[in-house]
Amino acid sequence: MRVAAGLVRRDLRIAGRIGGAGGLGLVFFLMVVAIVPFGLGPDLNLLSRIGPAILWIAGLLATLIGLDRLFQADEEDGSLDLMRLSPAPLEIVVLAKVAAHWLTTGLPLALAAPLFGLLLGTDPPALARTALALAIGTPGLAFCGAIGAALAATIRRGGLVIAVLVVPLCVPILIFGVAASDPTGAARDGALAILAALTLAAAAIGTVGAAAALRSG
Repeated sequence: MRVAAGLVRRDLRIAGRIGGAGGLGLVFFLMVVAIVPFGLGPDLNLLSRIGPAILWIAGLLATLIGLDRLFQADEEDGSLDLMRLSPAPLEIVVLAKVAAHWLTTGLPLALAAPLFGLLLGTDPPALARTALALAIGTPGLAFCGAIGAALAATIRRGGLVIAVLVVPLCVPILIFGVAASDPTGAARDGALAILAALTLAAAAIGTVGAAAALRSG
């Protein structure tokens, strides 16, 4: 636990010092939410109805930003080799780095979703449910992304490769995340429970899979 806490603090300090994925993800999130109404037209009823889906799609795309540097920066400066040689299991390293990535990227997206959802005319109950669903689902997106980031750790400019690998894995989380964001849906509570289960499964599979990829790398 001390190793994990130290890695989280290290990555948070680096993110705070150099900026990057967190702020860029929020800007990208806002851009997607602001541009979609231009394509769909000024129908507020339509925008309000599909607002949670738009927020989830924007959140998924924004989460992909910065994933290519999740392990690549440590691979380039040799830090990852030291982590491989340390007594701490690589699973702990992956868990800590994904947690730091979510704190700087996924959590701000979940907190900003109600504010950005106002641009779509989404009702306050739907905004609250969407923020809750994003808070539960975005860690799952981050763990799915960790697998692609670990596989592409040695590939320069591997962002597109990561997107191709990760997006299909995130589809179930996206489906149940949108369903859980509907405040009037009959199955919203069941969808929220399934979303939490998917996040836990992604945490287990993503941690083990990313650690295996880093070992082979």
